[in-house]
Amino acid sequence: MNRELISVIDEIGRQKGIDKTKVIGAIEAALQTAAKKRFGQAENIQVEIDSKTGEISVVSKKIIVESVSNPKAEISLKEARAYDSEAEIGDEIGSLIEMDELGRIAAQTAKQVIFQKVREAEWEAVQKEYSTRQGDLVNGIILGMERRNYLVDLGKTEAILPIQEQIPRETYRRGDRVKAMLLEVRRTPKDVQVILTRSHPQFVSKLFELEVPEVMEKIVEIKAVVREPGDRTKIAVTSREKAVDPVGACVGIKGSRVQAVVRELRGEKIDIITWTSDPRVFIAEALNPATIEKVGVDEEKKSALVVVADSQLSLAIGKNGQNVRLAARLTGWKIDIISATEYEKEKAERDKEIKAALAEEAEAQRQQEEARQQEKAQQEAEG
Repeated sequence: MNRELISVIDEIGRQKGIDKTKVIGAIEAALQTAAKKRFGQAENIQVEIDSKTGEISVVSKKIIVESVSNPKAEISLKEARAYDSEAEIGDEIGSLIEMDELGRIAAQTAKQVIFQKVREAEWEAVQKEYSTRQGDLVNGIILGMERRNYLVDLGKTEAILPIQEQIPRETYRRGDRVKAMLLEVRRTPKDVQVILTRSHPQFVSKLFELEVPEVMEKIVEIKAVVREPGDRTKIAVTSREKAVDPVGACVGIKGSRVQAVVRELRGEKIDIITWTSDPRVFIAEALNPATIEKVGVDEEKKSALVVVADSQLSLAIGKNGQNVRLAARLTGWKIDIISATEYEKEKAERDKEIKAALAEEAEAQRQQEEARQQEKAQQEAEG
């Protein structure tokens, strides 16, 4: 049985990547719990397992005293010297307890505690390994679905791809390979959960990092990413070197790099734009693929009025307002879009209003001047 125990420990260590000493420590603690349950909590019981042979030693330790008041923790000098002729008052002496004495109930308890301790050791190993990898890309195999969440085999542990972290309308079958970003490692009272995501904007950044060497080498910097997963992503990039075109680097020859990302995202549209500190230029770029005629900004309110050709209006706004919505999120500005015709109409109305206001003001000034002249003439007549 002892050799079988060591074989089990070795197997657990290999399969789960758990330190052998932790498993042995867990079993020692479990057997100690079982022994104390059998012989009483007051017993000073220690359990040791030989890591090579699997030999289990269960020892009940007692203090040697002149007069015994607590038989579970103390032993008389006379009784102690029956085991050790050199025993003295105040020494600690141990006596072996046969494993059979633990009894069936205690053995079952030990089994349960062993299972729990091994699970805890496994959780710690998972947490230690994966908590340092948050934000990294991982590859796994779909194991199945549970409550609309995909279970993913990462090799050393299972991960969860929750419904809210999935790309809408994306489906997998058991055995399919999947690439995702490790979002977080969550400790619960029952286990450690490794949470994956494919819908997070950072997932797109990581994919570009994988496909674009200039991004990996930090020559090209991704300043911002906004997404409506499954539909469209907008990404703003800049270059640390003047000779490197950040958009061109991300697009690649004949679009090879961006297309690799699009394929991974199952056809999601990606707009790559050049980041700039000039809000007018940045807003115009952010509304890509629409062509912009004019951008007016109110820096105090951080709002912008964008004018586009009539034929570009629907493109600038996007389906259900998606394009302008993503542009606003990317730039951090409130964006209103109007057509050139509407702008000219409003401009003409504003010009008309301005002319009317100027004419009204001129008439008022004329009347005031006329009143002053009349008053002056009256004063001269009276004088």
